[in-house]
Amino acid sequence: MITLVAAMGRNRVIGREGRLPWRLPAEMRHFRRTTMGQVVVMGRKTYESIGGPLKGRTNIVLTRDPDFRAPGCEVRHSVAELLQDPRPLFVIGGAEVFRQLLPCADEMILSRIDADFEGDAFFPAWAEDEWEVVSRTPHPRDAENPHDFVIEHYRRVKHPGRAGRAD
Repeated sequence: MITLVAAMGRNRVIGREGRLPWRLPAEMRHFRRTTMGQVVVMGRKTYESIGGPLKGRTNIVLTRDPDFRAPGCEVRHSVAELLQDPRPLFVIGGAEVFRQLLPCADEMILSRIDADFEGDAFFPAWAEDEWEVVSRTPHPRDAENPHDFVIEHYRRVKHPGRAGRAD
């Protein structure tokens, strides 16, 4: 099972200069609850922007660099190698890793923020007819969270010729 977990603006921005372009504590708490105790997959740039492994999770860094080492993390050097892992995987970014793994994903948990942001990293477009919305949880702005957002849980209903992983 592969689940993509992302927060994005209306314009699909997910990052700017290696950082989130918003501050939404409620969304960050949701991310922690969703990924705690799970296996999270991230690209090298995301790993470096975080500054180390996420606590309470098994961390996998996906990188093409054969010499890359990440203390406290497992390292995979290709999508094919990653897909051999039988554990449920929660993919947390960045843009290139989302793009590579979207065709393999079974679920997406997307926090859709009701604002446009300037950024240089984007969540990939997806074929809406391949997905169904399982749940939608709105989070209105409040004193702590300056933007409305909704958490949408998607399940794939049709795979575009996925190969390489038997769930």
